[in-house]
Amino acid sequence: MCKALFLAFLLLPFLAQSQVTDHEGRTYKTVKIGNQTWMAENLNVTKFRNGEDIPVAESEDDWFLATIGEIPAYVDVEFDSENGKFFGKLYNYYAVSDPRGIAPEGWRVPTDEDWNQLAEALGGPEAATAKLKSSDGWVLENENGTDESGFTGYAIGMMDEEGFFDMLGFAAYFWSSTEDGDFVLNRNLSENKYAFEAAQSKKGNGLSLRLIKIE
Repeated sequence: MCKALFLAFLLLPFLAQSQVTDHEGRTYKTVKIGNQTWMAENLNVTKFRNGEDIPVAESEDDWFLATIGEIPAYVDVEFDSENGKFFGKLYNYYAVSDPRGIAPEGWRVPTDEDWNQLAEALGGPEAATAKLKSSDGWVLENENGTDESGFTGYAIGMMDEEGFFDMLGFAAYFWSSTEDGDFVLNRNLSENKYAFEAAQSKKGNGLSLRLIKIE
């Protein structure tokens, strides 16, 4: 019994570091993969770090107006705030890159190279896909992941520039901070046969946001 208590005591510092709290008081699970520490849940803030609101899109028109005006915005899946509580928000890139800051202190938006390192830590882009996906929630049961990494990528799809939800149940999309001309590099989780490699996204799309700890 004493030995078990001693081991539990030794583990306490590790457990204390397995969560992070954002600037609005929400707590997220974190996971260490290779030499990186990632949020194991999608970001769910409605304000920038300075306390100012991120505009919310409550309709297709709201989102489209944000796109053409290059205005920061977030949206809950299917415009339902209850979905946001579990799945986090979808953000356009104008929110992600806003100088007011979307990440809590000590965390940042990952670069494309950060995503590369994550994939390599899981055996390469081909092996990483299933390991990063959630083990349930995918429309096609044989496309559920193993979640071996603890990253738990749910298939909440994305929102396109015009305000339409796409690929709900079939894919997950995550921003990077790496711009590529008029586009931004992102990462997609879809069918297990597809490698976890960089793709291009328009800045007005709404994607999920995972943050990486500043080491």
